[in-house]
Amino acid sequence: MRLYLTAPGPLRASSGPRMTKTMGYRDWRWLALWWHHFFLLWSTINGQTRYSIPEELKQGSVVGNLAKDLGLGLSDVFDRKLRVASEAGKQYFSVDAGKGELVVNDRIDREALCAQSPSCVLTLQVVIDKPLQLHRVEVEIQDINDNSPRFPSQDITLQIAESTAAGARFPLETAQDLDVGVNSVRSYTLSKDEFFSLKIKDLSGGRKVPELVLSKSLDREKKPVHLLQLTAIDGGNPVKSGSSQITINVLDINDNFPVFEKNIYKVSLSENSVRGASILKLTARDIDEGPNAEIEYSFGTHTPDSVLSVFDVDSFSGEIRLKGKLDFETNANYEIDFRARDRGTPRMEGHCTAHIEVLDVNDNAPHIFLTSQPNSVPEDAPSGTVVALISARDLDSGDNGKVTLQLPRSSPFNLKPSFSDNYALVTGTALDRESFPEYYVEITATDLGSPTLSTKKTIHVNVTDVNDNRPVFTQPSYFVYLKENVVPGSILYSVSASDLDFGENAKISYSILDSKVQDVSVSSYVYINSDNGSIYSMHSFDYEKLKVFQIRVQAKDQGSPSLSSNATVHVFILDQNDNAPAVIYPSSAALGSLSHQRMPRSAKAGHLVTKLTAVDADSGHNAWISYKITEATDASLFTVNLYTGEVRTKRAVSEQDESSQRLLIEIKDDGEPVQSATVTVSILLEDGLHEPILDLRQKVAEPSKKTGRITLYLILSLASVSVLSLVTFLILAVKCMRSSRSSDSCCMTRSDCDGYKNPNRNLQIQLNTDGPIKYVEVLGGDMMSQSQSFRSCMSPMSEYSDFTLIKPSSTTDFKEAISVLDASLPDSTWTFESQQVSRKQ
Repeated sequence: MRLYLTAPGPLRASSGPRMTKTMGYRDWRWLALWWHHFFLLWSTINGQTRYSIPEELKQGSVVGNLAKDLGLGLSDVFDRKLRVASEAGKQYFSVDAGKGELVVNDRIDREALCAQSPSCVLTLQVVIDKPLQLHRVEVEIQDINDNSPRFPSQDITLQIAESTAAGARFPLETAQDLDVGVNSVRSYTLSKDEFFSLKIKDLSGGRKVPELVLSKSLDREKKPVHLLQLTAIDGGNPVKSGSSQITINVLDINDNFPVFEKNIYKVSLSENSVRGASILKLTARDIDEGPNAEIEYSFGTHTPDSVLSVFDVDSFSGEIRLKGKLDFETNANYEIDFRARDRGTPRMEGHCTAHIEVLDVNDNAPHIFLTSQPNSVPEDAPSGTVVALISARDLDSGDNGKVTLQLPRSSPFNLKPSFSDNYALVTGTALDRESFPEYYVEITATDLGSPTLSTKKTIHVNVTDVNDNRPVFTQPSYFVYLKENVVPGSILYSVSASDLDFGENAKISYSILDSKVQDVSVSSYVYINSDNGSIYSMHSFDYEKLKVFQIRVQAKDQGSPSLSSNATVHVFILDQNDNAPAVIYPSSAALGSLSHQRMPRSAKAGHLVTKLTAVDADSGHNAWISYKITEATDASLFTVNLYTGEVRTKRAVSEQDESSQRLLIEIKDDGEPVQSATVTVSILLEDGLHEPILDLRQKVAEPSKKTGRITLYLILSLASVSVLSLVTFLILAVKCMRSSRSSDSCCMTRSDCDGYKNPNRNLQIQLNTDGPIKYVEVLGGDMMSQSQSFRSCMSPMSEYSDFTLIKPSSTTDFKEAISVLDASLPDSTWTFESQQVSRKQ
């Protein structure tokens, strides 16, 4: 790609007002110069953008359309923040954000920037954000003829012996022109003189030295002093010049000058040479004799101080020694003029030049520069994401100036080279803010010199958070034990979750997931504080209705997209003694609180009169029931077992005992506070009555008086259930008797009955082992249908192991009793069910 640049604004501005006048010679020269720059102004090397402009352009002058040359639209200039950074230290250029043009920002003096270097190029770093890009732009500063040649001295005095032969040459001071190239000194002229002429001597490197040539022998007696005008002319357009006055004094006698063995001495010297080191030895000879041949060596008349501070010459031996410190990066070459003067009268002198080349050593460590400040990197950034742009520089040359950059092996970042010691710091692996929220990346720059030198620079890189972590509860399941009848609004528990993310991604809100508890939404029972995870009850709980339920709590963060996790809160309702014992037998619904019993007068001591049965809807100690006679017609005749409720005679009945006996029995639980109930038992003593209990059992076994096929089916079903209950209970009784040797409790596990299921019957067997009374409930059929229910009560304290089947007189009362039994704890109840086919009559 080749870029062209038209004549810049300052030239048009300066030539505009002259359009109304005749264009002068100076204007034509300027115009020719600009046409010359027109074809050389823009170029691209190795794919880089390069511009050429003349020096001294006015501020705001357009260098080129940078946006267009980089392939950017005008909107990209502002949106992507196109900016220019200069390596020269001073910001000579800027970008017009509205047009995308590179414009001059400050006055550019080529001589101040590059001295007399043939090439003057300013390197610009063009940085583009979003995404981050770096372009290298070179601007070549073209010289204009804005400096006139100047001689080191305006007056030059030469002493020439009259015996000097024609053709002798005398080197003159060269004029200095700060411009370069064609604008530098191109020629010299000398005012007319019959004795002298001017010759130009070409030296290496294109340097031209004027020499004064004696055309014919001098005659001091005719003309002792010659005045000449030496003029230096440059090659610019328009031409500039400078002059110096030459005064030649014609001397007598000493007519030979010292001559050096070499006109030019060349030597190479390492920049780390020690002070006092000998560099070379000058040798000059004078064919005169005596004082006219004694030579004194010295620097040229106009040797700069920068040379005098570094080198020294012995005036007698001509040996040149190192006086100061060499620095290749400051001055790589020295060209020094020396003279040898004799002691004659007049003194004669000879001249030579020493070219001293300074050899580079690796004495400069590399420097690391941040072309752009490091960007914050999201932790999910893909590999290769640019973090920062870096450049490295070494002031040394050759291999000493070649720099390589390295990162520690464990670094998650890589360095991607771009061009000319420029690198991009990119991500190499996946980042995790929760493990490393920030990195201090140490970059080591090492040159290829011997020995190598290195520099380290640390770059701080922040890793920004993304929502990649779910909230985590302190435990997956929580177990809460809550007393029943708790006050509504009480706090049940506080769950807690944490999130490893940061900011909004770590803010957690709590909620309860919808689920059912007894066919009712769990949100009807509890609610949760979304901020702190505290769970509150919405009403009190009844252990007899609800013993355990689960709450599924969700913790959700505020990230995008949000993440969540769940935990289960198991709530166990603890029993309180809030239920009084309920009498199952005798049935209170049928007989109220009065039980009528008959017994023969022939009964002996220990005769079983009746057996009271009561249950408590509570559990544990709250359901342990005890029986006690509080009032009796004759307290010495009857007793009740404290735990089984069996009413027996203490002694044999006598003829003196009243025929009608009344007992008031109190039934209490073991809770706190104690709950109780009372039952009145009326006993009628009769003569000739035998086995009342047997009669009662026969009544229980009597079939219904209903006739017909349905009655027959019911009888068969009842008989089947009775046989099944009896067999099951006998098995349980054997096991309980075996275990009762070491304990008063009788236990049955669910595994004992898992295999005993009949698909044609609905049978429930409940074993209560909480209190001292051990009983089994055998329930058949639906509680609301005309089905049968049987109960067996055992007590390890009773004298007999009996099995009593009692038919309730009211299904309604029995349903209420069963509801009390069903409220018992699961670990104290054994139940198995099967379907029963029941038909309505």
